[in-house]
Order: sequence, then C-alpha cells, then structure tokens
Amino acid sequence: MSKIIRIGTRDSELALWQATTVQQRLAEIGYDSTLIPIKSAGDQVLDKPLYELGITGIFTKTLDVAMLKGQVDIAVHSMKDVPTQLPQGIVQGAVLERAVTHDILVHKGLDFLENDSPSTIATGSLRRKAQWLNKYPNDRVVDLRGNVNTRLLKLIENDWQGAIFAKAGLERIKLLPKDAVLLDWIIPAPAQGAMLVVALENDDFTRTAVEKLNHKESELATGVERDFLRTLEGGCTAPIGALARCENEKLHFEGVVFSLDGKQKVEIKKTVPLKSADGLGTMCANEVLKNGGQQLMESIRNANSALH
Repeated sequence: MSKIIRIGTRDSELALWQATTVQQRLAEIGYDSTLIPIKSAGDQVLDKPLYELGITGIFTKTLDVAMLKGQVDIAVHSMKDVPTQLPQGIVQGAVLERAVTHDILVHKGLDFLENDSPSTIATGSLRRKAQWLNKYPNDRVVDLRGNVNTRLLKLIENDWQGAIFAKAGLERIKLLPKDAVLLDWIIPAPAQGAMLVVALENDDFTRTAVEKLNHKESELATGVERDFLRTLEGGCTAPIGALARCENEKLHFEGVVFSLDGKQKVEIKKTVPLKSADGLGTMCANEVLKNGGQQLMESIRNANSALH
C-alpha cells in the first residue's frame, strides 16, 4: 500500500531547499510526498548564543516531537545540527551525498587581514570562534545568530569586518559571494555539508523509501566524525572539529578540540584502509582525551555550567 510521505522541515530558506531536494529525489524513485514546515526553537530565540541556551538539538527537537506525535513521517536536517544520540523511536534513514565541507569568510574587503589592529568577526559557533582566535588572537569574535539570510543581513548592518559561514549552505541557496575567502585551515563541524533524513523506527514503508537515497561514502565519513564527537561528549557546547574523507580505498581523518579562547588545542590525524574504518572515530577521540583533551573538555564543561 502506498502513502504520501510527510516531510517535516524548518521553515528557513535553506531548510526548505534541503527538504525540497529530498522531495524531488523521492519523486524520482516513485514516492509521493508533501512538505510540512515547522518553526524550531533555534529559529525563534535569537538573542542568545546557542551554547548559552544549553540545549542539544535545538534546531531538531521541534521536528522530533512532530514525528513522535505522528504529524510528519520524516524530517530533513543539516546533519551537523543533529545530536549524536537520536530520540528513542527515531532512526537515521539516509545520508545524502555530501556537499563541500569548508567554512568561508564573507567580508567587506580584506584590508583588515594586512594591518595589525584588531578586527571584529561574527559567528555563532564556538568551533569557528576558537579556531579564528587561535590564528588571530588579537581579534574580537561576536555572536551571530539566525538563518543564513538573517546572518548575511546582520553582517551588512553592523560594523564587522566579516562573518563565517558554511560554504555548502550559501551555495545551496545561491547566496555565495564571489569574493568569499575559503577558510581551508578551519576544521569543519562533524558532518558539515551533509543532509540527514530521519524516520520513525517502526515505519517500514517510509524507512524503505528513504534508504534508497543513502550515499554510502557520505554515511561512512559522517559516522566516523559523529563517533569522534560523541566520544568527546561535545555537542554544540564545545569547539570540536572533525573531517573524514574517503579516497583511493582509504579513509583520512583529522579531529581537533580547542579551548574556548582558542589558545590550546589537541589534534589528531589518521589514515586507515576503508575496511578498517569501523570504530576509528571513537579510537581517535580516546587518543585525544588521553593527550590532554580530557582536561580541555573538563574546563569547557565547567565554563558552560557557569553560564547556566
């Protein structure tokens, strides 16, 4: 028996682009679907940095509730926003083929990089803030919240030199400036550039449909990155970066955790055969914890608990 698959999505332009992409892919393999936009708490509370809200999955929780209430059948997310522990009853359905993983700097001219006076850079991400301050310790990093369109507008309206974005997000909705600077020295968020479809565990029809959209290499790489994040117990409240790439039957991984001020970091790089990639993220995280990461994470947790 066929049914129309109800796709839950945030109502930002980027989220709708992602959900529409899934809808089109489902149509190509013979499944009917409809979009159901839902506003998330992460889109509504814009006057506090994410890490001060103290909620993991702030962009996904509203859609999780809608799924568990039977209002939608699947949800489409930017995978980097999804907690590593999914709610009971909800499972990973598919990871679509990953887009570019890099961060970029959108700016108003690059003269500020040449002079010695402190610059102001905007981002809502602890990971981006820590890595920027690690490279440019005299700069000031200010908080930037909202959907992509809102953040671009805030950059225009404020006296900042630049703001950091994920390249994939701006490309997807055709807002990538031609002069944006590729920040290839910043290690991205785990699963950055990937889209995740989640489904209800007991909905066999929908899970079977969604599984046909899965891209194996993207699933493998993002799985390693999310295992690294999960083992470090980071969530969105710690400056953790991770990137896994599948190339020539090998998996190349690099991961890092920074102090909140960017002054300290513990990093790791490994290359293994693809067939040996299972458990790599967890192993690398444990090595990081042994080599000073444990103390870093404890200091970050103490700082976060002071905020709440």
